[in-house]
Amino acid sequence: MYDIGLSILALGAGALAGSFLNVLIHRGPALWGLVDAAEGGNGDFFRPRSYCPECRAPIPYLFLIPVVGYVVLRGRCANCDAKIPIRYPLVEIAAALHTLAALALFGPTPAAVFAAFFGWTLLALAVIDWETGYLPDWLTGTLALIGLAANAFSIFAPPVDAIIGAAAGAVSFWAIGALWRRWRGVEALGLGDAKLLGALGAWMGWEALPIIVLVGSLASLAGVALSSLRGAKISTRDAVPFGPGLALGGYLVFLTIPLAP
Repeated sequence: MYDIGLSILALGAGALAGSFLNVLIHRGPALWGLVDAAEGGNGDFFRPRSYCPECRAPIPYLFLIPVVGYVVLRGRCANCDAKIPIRYPLVEIAAALHTLAALALFGPTPAAVFAAFFGWTLLALAVIDWETGYLPDWLTGTLALIGLAANAFSIFAPPVDAIIGAAAGAVSFWAIGALWRRWRGVEALGLGDAKLLGALGAWMGWEALPIIVLVGSLASLAGVALSSLRGAKISTRDAVPFGPGLALGGYLVFLTIPLAP
């Protein structure tokens, strides 16, 4: 009974975290000056209360229940009947399932709390990069600092490995991006990608970096291929967000940490 109750609690906490992530994803880029302020509205992450992006009408509290509200409303605003992006329930479901996975992998321990934060932040970064093309410093920096703090106690990697991983991840991608920009005159890897890889290195240590990059690259290529199959025309000079693939690579490698000898 205790395990079942704890699992239900984890799902509920994860869904609520996902609801806040949706606010972060919608308002954050404007608050951080990455996109036009009109796209994120006025206020901050807590005020005003959640509203319909189309008509700006406040959403009744009953419909703010994660996933349930979307289902009851049938994916449309109760005031203007505008379609609610499917991203909202998907983020809530993903955050809930990740929180349950963190509990299952690490048990009711501080490691599970850190792991939950890790997945929530990666989810927000992946969606923001997919929608805007930016990886906010506020999120990548916080992710790196929390990773280093966790590994000061060797929760996921030895402290020295975490420090080297943070430095190696950021510097390697920065160097590759700078060389490619000098050679071809185009942006291959942004500073946001370098900072994200550095943050992942801070959580898992330098030894995890090659497999993270490999899985992230394969995921990104799969995304491009899928877009092409759907009719999108993508040239070699088009900017393709690498953050979602890199986040997925980092997350999949992170899931293997409990299996490490």
